[in-house]
Amino acid sequence: MKSSLAPGIRLITAFSRDSWYRGFILFLTFLFYTAYHLSRKPISIVKSELHKNCSTVIRPADLNITNNETWCDWAPFDQENYKTLFGVLDNSFLVAYAIGMFFSGIFGERLPLRYYLSFGMLMSGLFTCLFGLGYYWDIHSLGYYAFVQVMNGLMQTTGWPAVVACVGNWFGKGKRGFIMGVWNSHTSVGNILGSLIAGVFVSSAWGMSFIVPGLIIASTGILCFFFLVEKPEDVNCSPPQHHSEEENGETEPLLHNSSHADRTVNGAITTEPVEVVEEHAQAISFCGALSIPGVVEFSLCLLFAKLVSYTFLYWLPLYISNVAHFDAKDAGDLSTLFDVGGIVGGITAGLVSDYIGGRATTCCVMLLAAGPMLFLYNYIGQSSIGTTVGMLLVCGGLVNGPYALITTAVSADLGTHESLRGNSRALSTVTAIIDGTGSVGAAVGPLLAGVISPTGWNNVFYMLISADVLACLFLSRLVYKEAQGWCGRTPRVRGFKEI
Repeated sequence: MKSSLAPGIRLITAFSRDSWYRGFILFLTFLFYTAYHLSRKPISIVKSELHKNCSTVIRPADLNITNNETWCDWAPFDQENYKTLFGVLDNSFLVAYAIGMFFSGIFGERLPLRYYLSFGMLMSGLFTCLFGLGYYWDIHSLGYYAFVQVMNGLMQTTGWPAVVACVGNWFGKGKRGFIMGVWNSHTSVGNILGSLIAGVFVSSAWGMSFIVPGLIIASTGILCFFFLVEKPEDVNCSPPQHHSEEENGETEPLLHNSSHADRTVNGAITTEPVEVVEEHAQAISFCGALSIPGVVEFSLCLLFAKLVSYTFLYWLPLYISNVAHFDAKDAGDLSTLFDVGGIVGGITAGLVSDYIGGRATTCCVMLLAAGPMLFLYNYIGQSSIGTTVGMLLVCGGLVNGPYALITTAVSADLGTHESLRGNSRALSTVTAIIDGTGSVGAAVGPLLAGVISPTGWNNVFYMLISADVLACLFLSRLVYKEAQGWCGRTPRVRGFKEI
């Protein structure tokens, strides 16, 4: 009698070599971009420590001070214009990130992704550490911190186009919205881990709040150099199918278990090798990427959606600290609930958009719902701890859901659009255009918050609600086209369809 295989071995052999590689690449790229976001978060946590209410801090007996109100602050953030200076730091990073992103996609199409990502993570780690070293070197120059932020912003642009292009190389259309919605939780996971790690050190030695995340992202850069596989063909795995059944008459599951295709001949199932069509090696031009249907609309929508998301990313801990009177660590820990809601929102957006076949409609509905929720959070969100928790989770889901969907599944859909058949090298450029445009909003949002917040937090929230409405308006034509498809006037394509 033949002995049965052990359960663990049966599990391992249930998946093909292709599936194991795809799962491994998904995990690696998740880890890489978690590290990118982890290293961005400390600045929002440390703000409350750089300028705080010194009357609540115990003053050392041997400390000679000249100002009782600002003795515990870190110059130059000890003056009344500290919010403006924080806005300068935020925008030094975000403007550099937005400008660099448009060029990063071009480089990402033409350079080996493994080297490009490894270099970017190592340099991001260096500049993140340099910000924290300002604490130990007793640096009080705004120019130093602004320069470090600019360089870090440029280095961080290496991440998103490269990881999306890598995932796009390995995964086909399939259930792209759901899979990439789950995968995109790296953004929120990175924000949460960054907040928690920074919170551990913020009240004792805030420099370590930057140095530890900097070392983490540098370590992942080394991991990338040794283990990343850019394309399935590099390890003799089968390439994915990027086009849907309606487009080419066949379907390809996202997690494909074999390098062969099954066909039915006279009632019998036979296995034949998949014919791989050789693709053009020439990368797409910037104008060529802009001409892809839907790129401009989704890019402009993301500009305003990311404006809202990044304003929360950089200002939420300070808002909680000022309005609810939590200390820096507790405010940072509480702000992670916004990102927890973002994880659920991103997965939900991907799942719903896969099911209804409408990326634009899913984004538009969530953005419309986000407006009233932001209004309620500002007015009743701090009435009790339970209300704060609930509102942060709901607002996080509605704000980050559309942002996550556009930067992942929509970007992958457009980068492998039917009009590009025969040229898969558009993915990095398309992703960079969409995320680069969104990053303009990411730079403007925190800047506006820094300018408006002295007039009252209510005005900041009115600005955020207005941005959500504008994001919806840019999607209106696409929503109309999707509605036409559902009414039977145009052929329906699940996920993203030609418009």
